[in-house]
Amino acid sequence: MSKKKEEEARREALQQQIVRIRLPRGLQSFGIVDQRLGGSRMRVRCLDGKNRICRIPGRLKRRLWVREGDIVIVEPWELGGDEKGDIMYKYTKAQVQFLKRKGYLKKIEEFEEF
Repeated sequence: MSKKKEEEARREALQQQIVRIRLPRGLQSFGIVDQRLGGSRMRVRCLDGKNRICRIPGRLKRRLWVREGDIVIVEPWELGGDEKGDIMYKYTKAQVQFLKRKGYLKKIEEFEEF
């Protein structure tokens, strides 16, 4: 394959990736990973104004690699929902740019100031 075809394929893959973006439903909210605590747990600042200790559920442990600064979807627990939650999804860089352009992540700019 030539370089042009490879580049077009890469662009096409990005377009396909952005076509359907998972958004928070119900009680879920966007969050930014602040600190990794170990044992698949991390401290997350959620856009609903709360800091939660979140974990990666067992079914996602091997598939979901999360670092500090990543944008994620957090689902609060039914018991202790203000303090604890699960990380359900991690956004890629292209998806984060798309969400910012569409206005879903307006509150993130306020968080990044501090």
